[in-house]
Amino acid sequence: METEGSRTDLGSIKIHKNVIASISSLAAIEIEGVKRIGGNFKSVLLELAGKKNLAAIHVEINKNEEVKVDVPLVIRYGFNIPEVANKVQENVRNALEKMTNLSVKDINISVQGIERG
Repeated sequence: METEGSRTDLGSIKIHKNVIASISSLAAIEIEGVKRIGGNFKSVLLELAGKKNLAAIHVEINKNEEVKVDVPLVIRYGFNIPEVANKVQENVRNALEKMTNLSVKDINISVQGIERG
């Protein structure tokens, strides 16, 4: 699934959901206090292998080209959870709007665990 896209003199530009998930993942990991994306065993294995867990991030694009993103997080122990989650929401929104020109409707954060380190 991808955006409807925009039309230029040279053709069309479409953005796939995986691109939106990747931007969201990278923006979330930039925030201090985020341990990783996702909270299940698969996400731990992917992290150890040095790979991104894009499947954990759910992206929806409605007919008005508005984006909704669900980001599951594991937060580092000792950090204020609501504060970290809010910073992730802001950073993801800013990154998506800057890089895609899409309207961001919702960024839902699901804190799935806390870990040391």
